[in-house]
Amino acid sequence: MASKPPGIGAGTWSWGNRFLWDYRPERHDSAINAAFAAAVAAGVRLFDSADSYGTGALEGRSERLLGQAVGALPAAQQRDLVIATKLAPFPWRVGRRGFDRAFAASRARLGGRLDRVQLHWSTARYAPWQEGPLLQGLSDLLEAEVVPQLGISNMGPRRLRRWHGELQRRGVAITSLQVQLSLLAREALAPGGVRDVCAELGIELIAYSPLALGLLSGRWQTGGALPSGARGSLFRRLLPGISPLLEEMAAVAAEHWVETTSVALNWCRAHGATPIPGLRRPDQVEAVRQSFRWMMDSEERQRLDHAAAMLQNGMPANPFSSS
Repeated sequence: MASKPPGIGAGTWSWGNRFLWDYRPERHDSAINAAFAAAVAAGVRLFDSADSYGTGALEGRSERLLGQAVGALPAAQQRDLVIATKLAPFPWRVGRRGFDRAFAASRARLGGRLDRVQLHWSTARYAPWQEGPLLQGLSDLLEAEVVPQLGISNMGPRRLRRWHGELQRRGVAITSLQVQLSLLAREALAPGGVRDVCAELGIELIAYSPLALGLLSGRWQTGGALPSGARGSLFRRLLPGISPLLEEMAAVAAEHWVETTSVALNWCRAHGATPIPGLRRPDQVEAVRQSFRWMMDSEERQRLDHAAAMLQNGMPANPFSSS
């Protein structure tokens, strides 16, 4: 029997982020609420946030918006959701109790609903001693049945295998690993990489930024209008070189009568990952609906793999991801 393909979740990085996403409450909050409702209606069940999404006066904004949106749903619809957030291992969060206050604050902003708590990134590159006590502290919360699931983000295969073994010995399972994964960021798919380790250990692989900040949506073209700020600078650098890939994606999209975004999402699913695209407008949910109606075959996946492998440049790697 064929295994069930991965689902599709939603990321909420843009719900409060001004630097990359130019978030403005008066401009975006109404659309965000409508996008959330549309996503639930389309079949999205995993919603991912972080306590660092929204800084300064907007600290915790993403979690607060998500909590309000969940609370507005009928109780029957709420029960089917998985609400996840990530806690940032800032330098001042140390020791086994280092996340206690942050966890309590996140859960409060989420309206008391938190199904999966995640370490936001690995500290292996700069403070390897910090990581273990924080993960053990989160495991304490699972043992105490304060939160049912534990996830990890931005961790490489060797360190993931290590923590899986250590936590398994105390009876705590790692539910998911979240990494940057798209046609422009394919490191996770290398032989022996996190995709293989997750499949071996029964850990859900979650693909964040599956559209490469929007580069793979089909919306942006060389010579056309581009986003402002850092995203625009990145797009100007990468767009000219990825035209062959975008053309191949458009060809696959035309064969299925779907948007290019749907191709990017289903490429992740075809590689065994659950993509979590950012959704902050109702019209963006249409590509998710389309993606649930078809699945990429191996020939289409190989076509896109080949086109991506021919590119000279891709997305910048996350500097905090470990080996």
